[in-house]
Order: sequence, then C-alpha cells, then structure tokens
Amino acid sequence: MTPDLHDRTVLVVGGAGYVGSVLSSRLLDAGARVRVLDQLVYDNGFALHHLLDHPRFAFTRGDVRDRGAVTAAATGATDVVLLAALVGDPVCKRYPELAEQVNHDAAVRLHDSLSDLGVQRFVFTSTCSNYGIHDTSTFADETSDLNPQSLYAETKIAVEKHVLARASQTATTGTVLRVATAYGLSPRARFDLTVSQFTRELAAGGELVVYDADTWRPYCHVQDLSSAVLTVLDAPRDLVHGEVFNVGDADQQFTKRMIVDEVLKHVDGATVTYREGDTDPRNYRVAFDKISSTLGFRTRHTVQDYVGALTSAVQAGIFTDVRAGDPRCGNYAVAHLE
Repeated sequence: MTPDLHDRTVLVVGGAGYVGSVLSSRLLDAGARVRVLDQLVYDNGFALHHLLDHPRFAFTRGDVRDRGAVTAAATGATDVVLLAALVGDPVCKRYPELAEQVNHDAAVRLHDSLSDLGVQRFVFTSTCSNYGIHDTSTFADETSDLNPQSLYAETKIAVEKHVLARASQTATTGTVLRVATAYGLSPRARFDLTVSQFTRELAAGGELVVYDADTWRPYCHVQDLSSAVLTVLDAPRDLVHGEVFNVGDADQQFTKRMIVDEVLKHVDGATVTYREGDTDPRNYRVAFDKISSTLGFRTRHTVQDYVGALTSAVQAGIFTDVRAGDPRCGNYAVAHLE
C-alpha cells in the first residue's frame, strides 16, 4: 500500500541519481510535493526529464556543499532525504578529498541545519557495506560491529554516528537506512553494479572475469529501496527517530558465483573466468528482521526475476550501446573534475 504523503514537501538531495530518480517518481505517486537538489555530476539530468512538467515537482541544480543552495532548497520542506554522495569504493578512491567533502562534511552540515529550518524528518541513506567483513555463518544486524573496508564506508559510518548522537538534541526526526547493494532499472541506470553488470555483459555475448566469486552480498531492487524510504517517512516518529534499519531481504543474498549461475540459466555459451585476489575483501550477510518487525516493510522484487527480464531486453537489442566508463550509466568519473 502506498503511503499518503499529500501534506508533505520532500526534498531529495541527489534526486537525479540511480535511486533518487526512482524515489522522486514514487514520492509524486504518493501525493507529495517533491523538490530535487542535484549537481548532475554524472551528466544525468536526463533521468528527470519525465518529471519536469509535473505540477508538484521542482528541480534545482546545486551542490550539496553549497550552504546557500541547500538552505534555499530545504526551506519550507517537511522532509529531507539525503542520497547525494560519491557512491562506491572506486569513485571514492579516485576522488578521496571530494568524497570527504560530499559524503561527510556536507552531510553533517545539512543535518545540523534542518531543525532551525523547521524540517520534520531526515532520512540518511547509508550502506550495508559498513559491515565490511563479517562471519558469513551469521547475519549482521543493526547492533553488529561495523568493519569498514573503504573510504566510502568510513564516510557513511561517520555521518551515521553524528546523526544518532544528535538525535536527542534536535526536533528533526532522524533515521539511518543501511541499504543493500542496489539493482534494477532506473531512469539513470547503473551498469557498474554487480547484478546488472554481470547480466548485461553475458547476455550481450561478452566474456566475464569474476574475482573472489564466493564472497557474499545482500541485494535490493531500487523500487524496494524507494519503498523503504516512503515507509520511514510515513511511520510514527517514535518508531524511527534515532533508529538504524538495514534495508533488504534475507532471501536476496548471493555470492558472485550464484549471480553468474542465475544469468547462465538464460544465456548459452557464455565465457566466465574465475580469479582470486580482488582488491575488495568485503564478505557479509545481513539480517533484515528489524525493518520488517518494526515497520512492516517487505521487499517485492527478486534478483532472479530481474536477471531474466534484463537478459531478455539485452538479447532483444536494448542496452547494447552501454560503454564501460560512461558516467551516464555508472559511477566512474565525476564529469566536472575530468
């Protein structure tokens, strides 16, 4: 059931991105007035073309590091969802100073300004990557030790700690969502993420090299991630204020080898090479009981269904023009820094 947000004005910071462009549409469907602040660092303005003539939608091109732009966008908003970040280890490694500025400094500054602006709710999207390396015979829950393996995770954890530490000192309801690795189609598609990358490359007849094939990750469709945000915005304050929720599904956790095997159910004659020694040591499985038992949240999409649908699309000639390194379909390079 879609929440009724007709009385809400939601600012989505980073709303033209992979998740944000889906979330913005979903918020409009729920009746909210939606504002997006996004710098379009991946030349991704096209992701919002379908929303520009909507009477309850407004877009501002601006930098989350710009206090004036953020204040102007947040003034009059009832809710703020922070998605803007350099997302993922590769792009954070490429621009470490920018990652600190955007992922941590700007996020903390934004959070601290919201109470004075009268914003009622703040949702911070963090990542299950914060668990890093965790004994995969058990499931990491929201109380498990965090074990970051990248600058990306370190910046997310630092903001989490700030939001939670200030929970008793602010009138703005603050919630942290540790989201699983995203998959699924979006107006701003990402083919640098595991499920989409493996599926597209094999379905297009390419050769795939897979490193550390037996490492685990949880996965969650962008539509389900968006649903989780809507669920939090609609929930009673006492259930979500100062809380952390893992977002995903216990049954949607796979090794890389398992994802390849799923793709191979739909593709004949593919060439896959397995190698050891990747620079990414992350290996973890996650528990998602809290968001289910507390908020009644359930995912609706599966990796299996998506792999089948994407394979069919690629074999029909769609997405065959995706180029590795193209920032419009992956977080490879920040356009204005290249």
